[in-house]
Amino acid sequence: MSRTGKLAGKKALVTGSGTGIGREIAIEFARQGADVVLHYAHSDAGAKSAVDEIQAMGRKAAAIRANFDDVDEVVALGESALEFLGGVDCLVNNAGITFNKPFLKVTREQFDQMYHVNIRAQFFLTQRIAAHMEPHGGGTICNITSIHGVQGAPEHSVYAGTKGAIVSYTRSLAVELAHKGIRINAIAPGWVTVENYYNVLPGFNEEDAKKDAAAKVPLGRSGTPLDIAKLAVFLCSEDSGYIVGQTIVADGGTTSLMSLISDFRNEWTARFGKGYLPGV
Repeated sequence: MSRTGKLAGKKALVTGSGTGIGREIAIEFARQGADVVLHYAHSDAGAKSAVDEIQAMGRKAAAIRANFDDVDEVVALGESALEFLGGVDCLVNNAGITFNKPFLKVTREQFDQMYHVNIRAQFFLTQRIAAHMEPHGGGTICNITSIHGVQGAPEHSVYAGTKGAIVSYTRSLAVELAHKGIRINAIAPGWVTVENYYNVLPGFNEEDAKKDAAAKVPLGRSGTPLDIAKLAVFLCSEDSGYIVGQTIVADGGTTSLMSLISDFRNEWTARFGKGYLPGV
């Protein structure tokens, strides 16, 4: 059994790890030496195939189902992970649901479920795992939020509200628990192509997506789950030992680009400052 890697010997719980970013984080944690409990909410196919991959590396792994609309199931997930692994050193709060609808058409039920799954469940799972970490030498927690938590987009008022809440509570909780040896940070991914794109976007295909990203993302491409997974490893390893309460944006430059700039690849023909600065 390999004991090498940035997370060698660590025990990790990764929520929402049946598909996409969460699944890749769980596998990358195992590549870096961690034993992993994967959480899924619906289909177990992706989580269980990831368990097979992780076990083939010689690491310990299990997949556990929990409905994140039910706090009792969320806490039970934490208990099961602690029992299976013999403790948790790293918690990655990735589970969440997305939703877009015009503000005036949002129902109370939709609002409540979004906040229950995206923030309430994460809050109380973190509470349970942190209670274990404090007397056992501390640990690291990585919360996955979104660029929707730091930028505005039409029809995303509910979703963005939950993601903004993650940014704020990450910062506040981090300064509360840092002296107890529990280090907390967050990641705000931008455009990362995952399975759900193919399910909900009519006509979505990889070739057109690459062209669209090349035109709109300053880096010239969309992100991959592995981009985020590697950052999660960094934030849960000693390499980031002096980083506390931060939300790291990983978006290829999307949020750094001023929205008024339509063509960022070519030199402007307009010259602001003419007559005020020499050589303009």
